[in-house]
Amino acid sequence: MKRIISVFTVVFLLLSSLSLAGCGDSDKIVLKVYNWGGDYISTGEGDTLDTIAEFEKAYPHIKVEYTTFASNEEMYAKLQSGSAQYDVIIPSDYMIARMIEENMVEQLDFSNIPNYADVMEQYKNLPFDPNNIYSVPYIWGTVGIIYDSSVVKDVPTSWDVLWDPQYADQVLMFDNPRDALGIAMKKLGYSQNSTNAYEWQEAAEELKKQKWQAYLMDEILDKMENGEAVMAPYYAGDTLLIQEENPNIAFAMPEEGSNLFVDSMVVQKGSAHKTEAEQFINFMCETRIAKANVEMISYSTPLQSVYDELEPEWKNSKILYPDREALDRCESFVHLPADINALIQSLWLEIKAG
Repeated sequence: MKRIISVFTVVFLLLSSLSLAGCGDSDKIVLKVYNWGGDYISTGEGDTLDTIAEFEKAYPHIKVEYTTFASNEEMYAKLQSGSAQYDVIIPSDYMIARMIEENMVEQLDFSNIPNYADVMEQYKNLPFDPNNIYSVPYIWGTVGIIYDSSVVKDVPTSWDVLWDPQYADQVLMFDNPRDALGIAMKKLGYSQNSTNAYEWQEAAEELKKQKWQAYLMDEILDKMENGEAVMAPYYAGDTLLIQEENPNIAFAMPEEGSNLFVDSMVVQKGSAHKTEAEQFINFMCETRIAKANVEMISYSTPLQSVYDELEPEWKNSKILYPDREALDRCESFVHLPADINALIQSLWLEIKAG
């Protein structure tokens, strides 16, 4: 009898534990995070920290569902279509301004984000969120020209080099309208935030003249690393990643100036898990976690404690932390009027159509 009871007890306990495990998984809050592709977070690869796993360890009642986008425009189109609902999203400055204007993001409760106090003053009160209500900076950086120094012997000093006939069909370009047309605007001496329709039309004509190999986004890294192209505009921090595989890759900031971007964390309007989303944002601003992220993706940090702990070669890198003269030549994209945005999209379709 005791044996029978013991067997039944073991079976009962086994079934109960399986049932509880199932309930535990199903009872977890699923927090949907939408971020840039290309490992824009520390993933646990090699000896790096898996920041998502660390968050789930710190908050065992939350499971993170992490997906990525290739451009601000792709992200916006998906949100606008209503085909998906996320909790935390990490867009760039000008797109955040647009999302705020269109009531697509929630006001943040900063009592849930005490680590915001670590954000450097120069990354607060930015034009896209002047009252620091909707966003928390994640990463910042600049755009310049990455090039193969074994082929391009002279350091590029102007965006003109992307149109140089000697590099025809060896140049890659950004596959998104704001960046690509913005480069043509700088080449022409115009602001990337111009509201003059004629200037944008002129920039589109410049792009049509260019003998490019392809319009790409993340694939630019692979092609430059493998020597399949000699030049491309890209985000400064990625230069360091490519140099690990191809030491011939170098970076130059054109004399006409460029884009200075700030990617920030926001909570999508209608999130069912706003508090948990704010906890995730706060966690991403913890020194240990944020340091792992910037070291993994080789971009620049807006957090003072993280900057203080960086190795000297990172702090002194003119690629990651340009001097004031270089930064003064940069502009951050702003949200443009609806008619200019519509024109840019129309011009982009013309350019892509060939």
